[in-house]
Amino acid sequence: MISNIRGNFLKKGDLLELEIEKYAFEGKGITKIPFNQLNPKTELPPDKKFVVFVIGSYPGDKVKAEIRKVKKSYAEAKTIEILKPSSLRTKAKCKYFRECGGCKQQDLNYAQQTKYKHEQVKEIFERLGGFKDVNIEGIIPSESIFYYRNKMEFSFSSSRWLTTEEINSGETLKKDFALGLHAPQNFEKVIDLDECFLQSELSADILNFTREFFLNKKISIYSTRTNEGYLRNLVIRQSSNTNDLMVNLVTFAENDELVKEYTEGLLKRFPQIKTVVNNINLKKASVAIGDYEKVFYGDGFIYDRIKDYTFRISANSFFQTNTLQAEKLYQTALDFANPNGKETIYDLYAGAGTISIFFSNKSKKIYAFESVDSAIKDGKANLDINKIINVEFISADLNKSFLNICSDKNVPKPDLIILDPPRSGAHKNTIKDIIELNPPKIVYVSCNPTTQVRDIKMLTEAGYNLIKMRPVDVFPHTYHIENVALLHKK
Repeated sequence: MISNIRGNFLKKGDLLELEIEKYAFEGKGITKIPFNQLNPKTELPPDKKFVVFVIGSYPGDKVKAEIRKVKKSYAEAKTIEILKPSSLRTKAKCKYFRECGGCKQQDLNYAQQTKYKHEQVKEIFERLGGFKDVNIEGIIPSESIFYYRNKMEFSFSSSRWLTTEEINSGETLKKDFALGLHAPQNFEKVIDLDECFLQSELSADILNFTREFFLNKKISIYSTRTNEGYLRNLVIRQSSNTNDLMVNLVTFAENDELVKEYTEGLLKRFPQIKTVVNNINLKKASVAIGDYEKVFYGDGFIYDRIKDYTFRISANSFFQTNTLQAEKLYQTALDFANPNGKETIYDLYAGAGTISIFFSNKSKKIYAFESVDSAIKDGKANLDINKIINVEFISADLNKSFLNICSDKNVPKPDLIILDPPRSGAHKNTIKDIIELNPPKIVYVSCNPTTQVRDIKMLTEAGYNLIKMRPVDVFPHTYHIENVALLHKK
């Protein structure tokens, strides 16, 4: 089972042949080795085992793995060779799989992906939260497992990551220009993609056109090290239910003549594009959001629909990335809340108001709390578009207490609170405010069950019961899980 171990214990660089037994959070296989097998002189009994987490493996695999990190009770390793593949494996569709950071589990049967995600939610709540016998309804799988994203952020880089296939090809490749996605855990090097199965074939065509255009023009790429260069990101937003299409070029400076020429070329090749935007990001931070923007074609917006509602989407709007699954996510939240139409609702971390609008015809009044001004602006536009009069946006920093704002504005106490925070979870001040408000019901929508369970544990300690949960798979082939939880006051 184990070969090439130096000394009495594992060291970084050791090679092991391992049979993978279980699946761990974030897509690592697990195997357990008795301590007395690693060190015959150990005083630990045979049932005491050392855990090895193996990146790139699934239960049923037999792999050769290299130890990357060793701790007192566990080690981390990376699969070097698959000696015997698991029956759960499937052939990955994308040629960049494993070397690109976009899809981590494309070689795992999709039904098994959703099964593991459901199990992970259960394990997280039992292990980290101490919850027993939690009612977890079946995970909602994604209708589409490819071409499901409505937004892609591609990066320009003057440092190209060469894939194994490219290195083995023997071709002389240009290494100082790349447009695509970052190599895993590498903030500088970018894989020069010519295909991607996350958004659409049209998106890939725009990507390839953009690369060719700026390569031919010999346009510089921005570097955070020198704080010089021009090209930063290409962001493509494509509506799922209206076929609207936005191209957003993110640059470090203005160059109207160049962007006009690029826009003309785009529209000639892709007449279905509705708007072309240039975001100018003057900061060193590597984010695809500008300090300001210039619109070169169209009105700077596209529109998409979720159920019966229309949403205006600007270049920097937050909008759920998988539109079809967003409807199922919000419907799950609505079903859990089961509002009677007479309730006052708080929507915390409201963004552009998608959840508020989705709940609007089932409530008396909704107060949508959000701190980002541009999101509130988009949200108010969405209220006008959908002719909704019972939703009111309130600007509030939820990292601080928002109770004073409620008091100043004479906002009545809520019958129901919905919260959909970022991956870091709700701020502790927000949880404290919720506990003080004491609503009868809480619906917590989360993109990170690990921080969700932390917050829910605080709520249960303050007198709430966790009634039920339901995961929704919004991002096939990744480790990410959306989870909806319902809590009632005891």
